[in-house]
Amino acid sequence: MQKIIVSDASCLILFYKLGELDLLEKVYGKIGITEVVAKEFNRPIPEWIDIYSLKTSLPASLKNALDPGEASAIALTKEYPNSLLIIDELKGRRVAKALGIEITGSLGVILAAKNKGLIPTVLPIIEKIKQTNFRLSDTLIQKFLVKAGEQNH
Repeated sequence: MQKIIVSDASCLILFYKLGELDLLEKVYGKIGITEVVAKEFNRPIPEWIDIYSLKTSLPASLKNALDPGEASAIALTKEYPNSLLIIDELKGRRVAKALGIEITGSLGVILAAKNKGLIPTVLPIIEKIKQTNFRLSDTLIQKFLVKAGEQNH
C-alpha cells in the first residue's frame, strides 16, 4: 500500500495565513486530506492536495476524543500504513502516537523545509507565526531554534 502524507486542518490554515501554503508542496509533493479537513480548511484546495474518503467509519473512540478533522485525519493515516500525519494539537498528537502513527507538526514542516534548502532560516517564519493566533510557547520556540541551528542552547 502506498505511503501518503496526511494533514490536519490546523497546519493548512496556518501556512495559508502565513502565505506559505506552497511550502507543504515543496517539502512533500502531494498531501492527502479528508473531506472533513477540506471543510474545516474552507478555502480553495490546491491541485497538489488530494481529498480522500475514509474506507471505514470513524471509531467512536476517535470521534468522542477529538475534533472531527483531527479524528478523520488520524483515521485516514491508519488506513495507509507507514504514512506521516501532520498534526499540531497536543491531544491529537498523543492519540496518533498511541496508535503508532508517525507524526510531525507545522514546526516539523518548517524544519524539513530548511533541511531541504527550501528556506535559508526558520526565524522569519516563526516571527510571522507570532503574528497569528497559533500558540507557541517561548520555551518551544527556543528549543525549535536550537534544533534548527539558529540559536545556541
